[in-house]
This record gives sequence, C-alpha cells and structure tokens, in this order.
Amino acid sequence: MRRIAVPPRHDWTATAERHGFTFHTMYGAPYWVEDAAYAFTLREIEADLEAPSAELWAMCLEVVRRAVTDDEILASLAIPRDWWDAVAWSWRRRDRDVYARFDLAYGTGGPAKLLECNADTPTSVYEAAFFQWLWLEEARSRGLIPADADQFNTVQEALIDGFASLQPLWGPCAGPLLNRHTLHFASVRDNDEDHGTILYLRDCAHQAGLRTAVIAIEDIGVDATGRLTDLEDRPILALFKLYPWEWLVEEPFGVHLRGPHAPMVVEPAWKMVLSNKGLLVWLWRMFPGHPNLLPAAFAGTPDAATVGPRVAVKPLLSREGANVRLLSPDLPGGVLDEDGPYGAEGFVVQELHPLPVFDGRHHAVVGSWIAAGRACGIGVREDDGPVTKNLSRFVPHMIL
Repeated sequence: MRRIAVPPRHDWTATAERHGFTFHTMYGAPYWVEDAAYAFTLREIEADLEAPSAELWAMCLEVVRRAVTDDEILASLAIPRDWWDAVAWSWRRRDRDVYARFDLAYGTGGPAKLLECNADTPTSVYEAAFFQWLWLEEARSRGLIPADADQFNTVQEALIDGFASLQPLWGPCAGPLLNRHTLHFASVRDNDEDHGTILYLRDCAHQAGLRTAVIAIEDIGVDATGRLTDLEDRPILALFKLYPWEWLVEEPFGVHLRGPHAPMVVEPAWKMVLSNKGLLVWLWRMFPGHPNLLPAAFAGTPDAATVGPRVAVKPLLSREGANVRLLSPDLPGGVLDEDGPYGAEGFVVQELHPLPVFDGRHHAVVGSWIAAGRACGIGVREDDGPVTKNLSRFVPHMIL
C-alpha cells in the first residue's frame, strides 16, 4: 500500500458537479482529493482485504444469529427492550439487507484489523462505487495513471444486485415493483451528503427495476390505521432510511415500524446488532485471537483492564469518530479526545491499532464494502489526525 502523487484532472470539479457530486468540498475544505492516489498490489487486495472482509461479514452474521436468542447480547448493546422481538423477527423472516462497510487499519504490516462495522447507515458509498471508478477511467484515458491500472470496485454492481433481491419480498403476485409498490428513500432534509447518497442509491434501485420515491424523514406521517405515509398520503410499504435505527425508534412514527402494518425497512432491524461498537466485543468473545480482530471489552468490566495500555475508547453508538478517546503513552499528554454528543449508552475499549501515516501526516483508513452479501470494493479516507471524522478526505485507489 503506497500513497503516490497523481496529476489531477483539470476539470474534475466541473465533472463532479455534472454528476451530482455536490459535496466534493465541504465547509471550505476539500473532501474529494485526486492529486494523490493509494496504490495496492493485487495480492494485497485479494489476500489482505477482500478475503478477510468476506470472513468478517460471515462472523458478523454469526453474532446476529446468536444475539436473537441471547438477551445478554441485546442488553449489552443497549437495544431498547421493547425492540428485542422486532430484531429477532426481522432476522427470522430473513429480512434482506443491501450494504455495509468495514473500517480497516491496514498498511503498517501484518493483517488488516477491524476498527468498526458501519452496517446501518454507511456513507461514502457514492464516492467509492461511482466517482472513484469514473476517476480511474478518465485518468487512464488521459495518461495521468498507467493504462493498466485497475481498481477493486464492483460496488455498484453489487448494490444493484442487493436492491434486486428485494423484489421477491413483495410476494409472488406482485412481480417487479414497477406497478404496485414503491421503495421510499428517506434521509434528513438539510444534509447535502446524505441527500446525494440517497439519490445515488435510488439510481441503483432503478437499475434493479424498482419503483422509488424520495422523502425527508421529517415528512413521514402516519394514517389512522397506523401505516406510514408520504406527503401525498400514499402508504409507505417499503422504506430505505439513511437514518440510524437508534434515532428512528425515537421518532413519533417509530412505534409503527413494528407490528402488523410495519413497512419493510432497509437496512432491517437486525442491523441494530451490527451498527453498534459492542459488536467488537462480541466478535472478540466468539472468535478470540482472530487475526483480523482486535481485543475489545465493555468499559467498566474486568475484561477492560486486559485489553492493554494503548486503547481506543468508543461509544456504543456514535458516528464519524465523535466522542472517541485514544489513550497511549505515544500521544501528547497520553490522550486524544474527540468531541461529540454520544456516549450515554456506554463505551467499549478496543486495543489501539494506529493507522498508517503517509508523507508524515496522512492517516489512512480502508473502507471495505459489503453489498449483496459479498466483499465488492474499497475506498480510502485520510485525515491529518489519527481519528477518521466527518470531513476526512476521500482519496481514490488503484491496483498496480
């Protein structure tokens, strides 16, 4: 794994705007970066990232399989008690999921290490699946990178397959969703990144043959029968939400996401088990010593003291590095704290595995994508500090 300088396309900003990538720059700082790229060998991709990601996903599903019959796991993850049955039924019904992303520390020697699993509302998918592939094609054709450069990226194809797998769930008489059913895509109203992600995923659903609509989370209503409705008072029979489950259940309409009139929800309720840093603890308990895992324990338990002197303390429920605390004698003052609103549900302690640092300042994390149940591509994000955050930069990759 190397970070190499690459001439940027002279028109990349216009290209981004033309393709709806409106959040390529956020708050005056670059989010998309293409004056560099991360280069991998084919062996690194296949043996160190793709195969371990597939194995990690299988292990995650084993945790869910155990959790739906083990109240200890559900309680430890701070899943509300009145949602335990919904989580279990979602799994037993085999409710389909579409995608997830592992964040991996890789590039310092040794196997990739799982830092966390983003299984409920993973973003950066448009950048990984579409825009970095467009960069690869144009950079090759313009002679900016070697003509034989490749990329580990079948994310878009896998997303389309994932959405196509939803069609049979409407029953044998429904057929394709073109006529009778609509998949509503929902995100918060005033977030350019989330809205852009929703529009991209909606396009993938169209390519899978689905009929779709877009609605803001704030505009979802409930009719007299307890069915969710859109702004035209149409029932929402299927909902793709780029909105965390732990927030969703607290919405006024949240109670109607379970029960006889509940819509099909993507990602499904069983993803509550995976969209939680407590997953790291249960993976370590169930697969101790696995080469792609780091020791982890719930904070405040006797096991936490065994994790080691260098640790990352993470809230059970948090995003984009918020409220993460790093403890290490290698850090100035021995500690690094990130601000944020999370932590009320508790914390986990995970052995600290520093990210590789390139050119003295670029801390890089590999996002490994799972879609339609298979490992299908990666994206690399980097930050000037050791914690990957909301505005951490996205840098394309290639195989050389």
